[in-house]
Amino acid sequence: MAAARPADRDAVARVIEDWARERPDLDTSPLEVLARLHRSYLRYNTRLIASIERHGLSVAGFDVLTALRRAGHPHRLTAGQLADSGLVSSAGVTLRIDRLEKDGHIVRERDAADRRVVYSRLTEKGLVTVDTVFAEHLDNERRMLDGLSPSERRQLARLLRKLEESILGSDEEPSAE
Repeated sequence: MAAARPADRDAVARVIEDWARERPDLDTSPLEVLARLHRSYLRYNTRLIASIERHGLSVAGFDVLTALRRAGHPHRLTAGQLADSGLVSSAGVTLRIDRLEKDGHIVRERDAADRRVVYSRLTEKGLVTVDTVFAEHLDNERRMLDGLSPSERRQLARLLRKLEESILGSDEEPSAE
């Protein structure tokens, strides 16, 4: 295989070359995937944050709004359900709800049957906002993926799912034999 021209080498390739020179005894092959994944995530995250903040939202607030929107009519969930939704961590859910309520995106409502249960529900403003921002978010993500064919996107999605499973599996203790 021909050596890569300097213009073909990205930052990760240069890091790997540096390690090969300094520590040839180390297998740096994980960097081929994970360093590139990390760099891609950082670039993605920068674009995500900029897109959402243009609407006066934080990513955490956007996650709450999308969880409420996905819940379907009447677009309401308890703080515990929001935390369990997968995108919203339980830490700080109340702060996020407070901010969204202050901005008019949600209202809190007590359950008619059990007054101890409090729901956060999208307001009309919140519904319009989340629908607008989410559509823009998907357009933004499509632009970021324009360099990949539909087939490559499907393959990458399958591989990323497999990578996530591999990472989760790496947390398990090796079996004693």
